[in-house]
Amino acid sequence: MGENLTKGFSSAPRRSLYNALGLTKEELDRPMVGIVSSYNEIVPGHMNIDKIVDAVKMGVAMAGGTPIVFPAIAVCDGIAMGHKGMKYSLVTRDLIADSTEAMALAHGFDALVMVPNCDKNVPGLLMAAARLNVPTIFVSGGPMLAGHIDGKKTSLSTMFEAVGAYTAGKIDENKLEEYECKACPSCGSCSGMYTANSMNCLTEVLGMGLQGNGTIPAVYSDRIKLAKHAGMQVMELYRKNIRPLDIMTEKAFQNALTADMALGCSTNSMLHLPAIANECGVNINLDIANEISARTPNLCHLAPAGNTYMEDLNEAGGVYAVLNELSKKGVLNLDVMTCTGKTMGENIKGCENKNPEIIRPIDNPFSATGGIAVLKGNLAPDGCVVKRSAVAPEMLVHRGPARVFNSEEEVIEVIYAGGIKAGDVVVIRYEGPAGGPGMREMLSPTSAIACMGLDKEVALITDGRFSGATRGASIGHVSPEAARGGNIAYVKDGDMISINIPEYKITLEVSDEELEERKKTMEIQKKTGITGYLKRYAATVSSADKGAIINI
Repeated sequence: MGENLTKGFSSAPRRSLYNALGLTKEELDRPMVGIVSSYNEIVPGHMNIDKIVDAVKMGVAMAGGTPIVFPAIAVCDGIAMGHKGMKYSLVTRDLIADSTEAMALAHGFDALVMVPNCDKNVPGLLMAAARLNVPTIFVSGGPMLAGHIDGKKTSLSTMFEAVGAYTAGKIDENKLEEYECKACPSCGSCSGMYTANSMNCLTEVLGMGLQGNGTIPAVYSDRIKLAKHAGMQVMELYRKNIRPLDIMTEKAFQNALTADMALGCSTNSMLHLPAIANECGVNINLDIANEISARTPNLCHLAPAGNTYMEDLNEAGGVYAVLNELSKKGVLNLDVMTCTGKTMGENIKGCENKNPEIIRPIDNPFSATGGIAVLKGNLAPDGCVVKRSAVAPEMLVHRGPARVFNSEEEVIEVIYAGGIKAGDVVVIRYEGPAGGPGMREMLSPTSAIACMGLDKEVALITDGRFSGATRGASIGHVSPEAARGGNIAYVKDGDMISINIPEYKITLEVSDEELEERKKTMEIQKKTGITGYLKRYAATVSSADKGAIINI
């Protein structure tokens, strides 16, 4: 695109503005490469991205391009958690995609390097890459190192559970402060297989990021080297005219879902992958996820499912080692093109699993089925999602009475007051994409349940979503949501709810006739005072089972 903006007499006014930027004729004669920088000083996963961007610029220049940086916003989910700010997390995915599309098309870049890290930046920039379809590569800021407390590794989820432990009187203020100071010891995306790291790993699987993009820690020098190589490689993509839609095909998304199941990724990937696929003209529905899960073994139990972290996965061989294990079962499409200019099969050949405790061999998985399950039933006719690999065996099948709450704030008070009992099924509604609006994560309630020692006895169900740091029988994305008239709006305290994760079922034990009667007398809750972007978002967003995409 860029050549049309720099050549010929009609481009002289534009060239005068490039001159104002200090660009030389030599630079204008080269391909213009936009570098989308998610750097800011409020998100720990983004505070090092300026160094990554500098390395990308060097790589682009070494390979014959002219690098030009422009920004993308980012919200830290951990800082936004538990207050109004969380309404502004998921919604930024579309702001990021829209603004990047606008900047890239307005300035006619020949190629792009996307530099995201945390939760919404990766899918937002993947969505933009699909729309723009110019040669593009991804290089993230990298994961945080795990913390160390009392000889054990820790992470952000440990910190949230420590708050619950303090509230329950299990630890004192000094111990809580120790957690504050040690749980998150470096820059980078939080250290478990949470949403940010899940999506960064999936850039490798989709073929949009180089080997190690999902796992090399943010503070390692290898991350800087990776960024330089990404800058160089985007020029190869430009010269060979390999574009995102050549890479992000239906087969590539099938690979991403397969790897998602093997890695035990965040349930949020079940929002983001359909949204990215939609931009690529590929349909991913929740039924496909269960089909893939049924044939894909779960090979990794990273935090919060287990006690291993991204640095451990990196040392064990990273995403490519996981893919190589999966290839032995024949569940991957190995002929898909990637940003290396080679096929997935060529990329992963010889990638050794260096630690069978971190990455289980294909013949000794944690489970024969994948880490995520989609449940359906009258409570969620269009589906809901659970991170099965983080559920205790005794909670895979559960039946209990509903305890119903219309917001996250309501349930937190009750949990800390000891009002939730073993066997309960906590229902949190009106927190969906439109009803929230913004579909808040429920890490605070799930952490509170865990710290009270109830994570193996209590289930949580919501039309909102859960953090990748959540563990336990936490079932989110209930569709249709309450605000759009889903049956979750008509649950009453004491209704029995049965959950059967192995059979993919969730049932509100209320007759169809009773539900119809309730719909005549129970009004859908309408939130007031919603203004600005959230108002526009609530009016146009799809249901969670469609990826919470903007319908226009």
